[in-house]
Amino acid sequence: MASLQASSFLFSCSCSTRINAAISVPKLPGIRISVPRNALNVVEELNLRDGFTSAIPIEKINTATNTRIDQEPATTRATVKLYAILEAVADRVEMHKNIGEQRDNWNKLLLDSINMIILTAATMAGVSAGAPLLALKLSSTLLFSAATGMLLIMNKIQPSQLAEEQRNATRLFQQLYRQIQTTLALRDPTELDVKDAMEKTLALDKAYPLPLLGSMIEKFPEKFEPAVWWPKSNETQGRKQPKKVTTQGKNGWSEDLEEEMREVIEVIKKKDSEDYMRLGNLALKVNKILAISGPLLTGIAAAGSAFVGHGSWAAIVAVTAGALASTVSTFEHGGQVGMVVEMYRNCAGFFTLLEETIESTIQEGDLEKREGEMFEMNVALKLGRSLSQLRDLARKSSSSHADGTSIDEFASKLF
Repeated sequence: MASLQASSFLFSCSCSTRINAAISVPKLPGIRISVPRNALNVVEELNLRDGFTSAIPIEKINTATNTRIDQEPATTRATVKLYAILEAVADRVEMHKNIGEQRDNWNKLLLDSINMIILTAATMAGVSAGAPLLALKLSSTLLFSAATGMLLIMNKIQPSQLAEEQRNATRLFQQLYRQIQTTLALRDPTELDVKDAMEKTLALDKAYPLPLLGSMIEKFPEKFEPAVWWPKSNETQGRKQPKKVTTQGKNGWSEDLEEEMREVIEVIKKKDSEDYMRLGNLALKVNKILAISGPLLTGIAAAGSAFVGHGSWAAIVAVTAGALASTVSTFEHGGQVGMVVEMYRNCAGFFTLLEETIESTIQEGDLEKREGEMFEMNVALKLGRSLSQLRDLARKSSSSHADGTSIDEFASKLF
């Protein structure tokens, strides 16, 4: 009887144990998977894995907006693209800034080194005239020859102009960066905004290249040309004929404003652009003369130092030519004549861009697309004038046409 009770007790315990084990197994929780909006392929993969064919309905991924993935608004994709361009522009700002500092250091270091070499060689040539020593004569000739080679390279690349190019590129890329930020802050960007930002970025890359070999801007062109850093638009080819403005539009554009902008263009072309083209040509000619004179003088000094000991004239030629070469080099690279040429290129390009912007706005067939008062304010700010000063300039230009005289005032008050 006792054994029967014991076996019964063991059987009930084992059954109780199995029942408890069965009851203690937890239910599988509902699986929730957060899927990105643009990850349709990931969703399909999760649906096919482990048999979850109905756990994640593809049509209802975006529960907040009830929007299907294949019907996602294009503005979202445009925003992502514009942010990608923004990051690329920020990276270019940093690159051009660093390279600009590096090339400015080139100008300083090369100038100091070449002048020190020239003065040392001239001193040796002068000393060897009194006591002709082969070592001094040979050293002087070699130093003058080295200075000639270094000057040829330095005058070819124009480090001061290279540094100014990178400074301009940094400023323009920063300007583009702020424009993209403004677009993202004010409204949802479109594919047209993405295309415009991409074209401006590539145009700046072409206008201010980073490498020296192959794509470097020609430092001594046959003709002085303004810098062009904006994309050339073909919109004018298919643009409608501009309508005649008789009344003021909702955006502030009127016939008086159109006439004012035309007068401003005339002043810019006849005064500002023409003056900077003249100054740019002058600076380019001076830079060419200096770039040729420096190596020529050091070459003459090297030849003179080679004949030291064969007459007093050789030492005089070597010392005099060396002193002149040092002076020319200091004036060219210490005075940064190449930087001045690039500054004039940039200023002439600024006025060319302003002319094209005003002309394209006037030729716009859709009057609602003309910015009106906002455009007038932007033009005034670019020229360093107030709105009243800009209107006074247009009135003076109109009066000069009526009187048959030329206006004696520049459009820009900035530079």
